[in-house]
Amino acid sequence: MLKKKKKNGGSSEPCVKKIQFADQKQEFNKRPSKIGRRSLSRSISQSSTDSYSSAASYTDSSDDETSPRDKQQKNSKGNGDFCIKNIKQADFGRREIEIAEQEMPALMALRKRAQGEKPLAGAKVVGCTHITAQTAVLMETLSALGAQCRWAACNIYSTQNEVAAALAEGGFSVFAWKGESEDDFWWCIDRCVNVEGWQPNMILDDGGDLTHWIYKKYPNMFKKIKGIVEESVTGVHRLYQLSKAGKLCVPAMNVNDSVTKQKFDNLYCCRESILDGLKRTTDVMFGGKQVVVCGYGEVGKGCCAALKAMGSIVYVTEIDPICALQACMDGFRLVKLNEVIRQVDIVITCTGNKNVVVREYLDRMKNGCIVCNMGHSNTEIDVASLRTPELTWERVRSQVDHVIWPDGKRIVLLAEGRLLNLSCSTVPTFVLSITATTQALALIELYNAPEGRYKQDVYLLPKKMDEYVASLHLPTFDAHLTELSDEQAKYLGLNKNGPFKPNYYRY
Repeated sequence: MLKKKKKNGGSSEPCVKKIQFADQKQEFNKRPSKIGRRSLSRSISQSSTDSYSSAASYTDSSDDETSPRDKQQKNSKGNGDFCIKNIKQADFGRREIEIAEQEMPALMALRKRAQGEKPLAGAKVVGCTHITAQTAVLMETLSALGAQCRWAACNIYSTQNEVAAALAEGGFSVFAWKGESEDDFWWCIDRCVNVEGWQPNMILDDGGDLTHWIYKKYPNMFKKIKGIVEESVTGVHRLYQLSKAGKLCVPAMNVNDSVTKQKFDNLYCCRESILDGLKRTTDVMFGGKQVVVCGYGEVGKGCCAALKAMGSIVYVTEIDPICALQACMDGFRLVKLNEVIRQVDIVITCTGNKNVVVREYLDRMKNGCIVCNMGHSNTEIDVASLRTPELTWERVRSQVDHVIWPDGKRIVLLAEGRLLNLSCSTVPTFVLSITATTQALALIELYNAPEGRYKQDVYLLPKKMDEYVASLHLPTFDAHLTELSDEQAKYLGLNKNGPFKPNYYRY
């Protein structure tokens, strides 16, 4: 049984102000207009919902094609405030969650420490993330800390239907299923937000779609919202743009650029999951294959390291001279994409940008070239340009399409240009524990912060919090930290209990 989860790429880092907090800001791009309820989007949208065809769920063997929106489902307690694929899968999903709990020690530790206190008591958290077993552990932890939660998916392909069922059975208001249409996607977000007698006061977002929807449809809600926690490169860029334009009306926490997210989730998670995603979808052998990785940020570094270890010949494209120099000194050939596009066997994008692989490059690719994306949004590969009458689309298996040219040449497009590891494979649960713990602590910090501590801006987590998240995961390895003596601490000018590095330190 396959699960999905992953993280996004990017090579830029924010400037830091007051040592602790981010100073850069960016804003939302316009979103596409709604389309028919079950119609398939063919626009070149920046939405994470654009779809050429629906994929069958890995986790649902049912042949029932009825839209969950047309079903009336209730859990065993008679509650029907959810919309999922099949509530009968709840037991299966519960077992998946229990497995994930074993690899998420920090979240479980937070639950134990919250038995006497509820730091999120009164918090009403609306979330839009990938709905997987790991996210379920986070949601149940937030509930144990006192929060009420309503949740939708940030990606139309990454929801584990059985996990959504388990959450619904547990009393969570979840609106998500694998293979949503674009209209379904926005409908689910709206159902989370627009409910009588319940208004969110915290936002947990992955990609910025939820934040965008509230700004667009329910701007008055921000009068009661205390803060936003965002974990993706895409969503953080949008928050910085909002702040720069003076449109950000609540404090926001940039989790993506925290050390525990950037250096662990983005790097180590992608280092393992890139191979998993490619192997499950194509059964490709990596030894001797020529691969070009677009972007050498943390995600690109992880992908390149994994492919090099498997014997692939790896090229890198990069716009940043610092990241480019890192790639060169790590033994990779730095090229422009047009220099190698005719010869490579695999093209992987992980820049967080748009139109990295355009139709010109797709036309010049060799027969059988595999094309995929490891960034959050489906904007890096110009998939819309392939939806033309002269090209034939052939669904080979779930999340795998052959796009065939008139002369018979075909490329293998994975997940329609969406995030490969979340759509097609799994990611290491332990790494997600690090990110999820950071998200939980960011919610606690923003929710309990006294008025005036955070202004209407985008902030980084304090270094002390990053170190705390890391320390919670060390016991898993039976690791023993060395402690500074009083004399050593005085010599370095540090507190014996940290933080041990200034915020400008590059790990």
